[in-house]
Amino acid sequence: MNRPYTSPPNRRRRKGATALAVATLALSGFVAACGGGDDTTGDEQAAGDGGGEALKVGVFFPGSISDTGFMQSGYEGYERAREEHGDAVELSYVEQVAASDYEQALVRFASQNSLVISMGGQTDADVRKVAERFPDVKFVEIGGPRDAEPMPNLAYYDPEQPEAHYLSGAVSASLVDDGEIAYIGGVELPAIVNSAKAFENGAKAANDKAKVLAPQYAGDFNDPSKAKQAAEALVGAGAEVIGQELNLGKQGIEQVVKARDAQMIGGPLLGECGDEAIPGYFETNIGVEIEYAINAVLEDTYEAAQVPFGLTTDRGGIDFKLCTDDAKAEAALEEAREAVASGSVEPY
Repeated sequence: MNRPYTSPPNRRRRKGATALAVATLALSGFVAACGGGDDTTGDEQAAGDGGGEALKVGVFFPGSISDTGFMQSGYEGYERAREEHGDAVELSYVEQVAASDYEQALVRFASQNSLVISMGGQTDADVRKVAERFPDVKFVEIGGPRDAEPMPNLAYYDPEQPEAHYLSGAVSASLVDDGEIAYIGGVELPAIVNSAKAFENGAKAANDKAKVLAPQYAGDFNDPSKAKQAAEALVGAGAEVIGQELNLGKQGIEQVVKARDAQMIGGPLLGECGDEAIPGYFETNIGVEIEYAINAVLEDTYEAAQVPFGLTTDRGGIDFKLCTDDAKAEAALEEAREAVASGSVEPY
């Protein structure tokens, strides 16, 4: 049987914040923060009392914290950390930053914080530049290159997203007998290609009669129209279940599967069951890594290394929530989860 699941509470409400700065990114430059006079990129907010003994942490979200995916999952961990640590940690974040402004935003954070956490491998080149300039600041990059060499003050945290897609593939294949399934990714980055391969491998392990169509890449994680085009092509080719690694773009897949009597795997945030078009949700809990980084610095266990998360570790972050009582799907999920956790299979 699938593991019991409890929905996380809504952690968006801020409690006891005495420092607050809000800034908006203009198309042609920076806008001063309200009441502060400092320049920044994106939308920046801070929480904490600013006490001298508080650990100052800046979290860099290049995308939207409401993307229903990678960034939002990270932000939920940010909020959990804020509530857990209270005045012991002074947290701030910036979101929706143009790629041309990554370095400048990271420099600002490095100038003001003892720990800087950057979300996404797309920030890697800029993180490495800034980390070299600020050797006394600790940096963590979440979702960066698996083969990147850590620096003396830069750690890489790997969500092991392919593990979640191995589970997705297993569940998808178990639902179609000798039918067809497919996968849609956002941008054709190495991590997303690895997840597509893991989806295929999980499917073949669970049901060798199922046919896995060639993966499609929408070219954007947040564009529903592009994802819809890819989904229409795959469902037209016979796909009965579609796995995905998208953010807002998955709305386009959902429109197609509901209109064409197909299904899609939800995630990476765990939703509520009840929609017949969604037999389950894969989970990549990126927020766990933000919490881990903050705790590591507070407990003086921070290590500038490649740090894996997922089913093969005790750090968590990966799972799958099944929304069907289909016996084959339940068996396939448990077998796949156990195989990955035990190390008896490589997801990709």
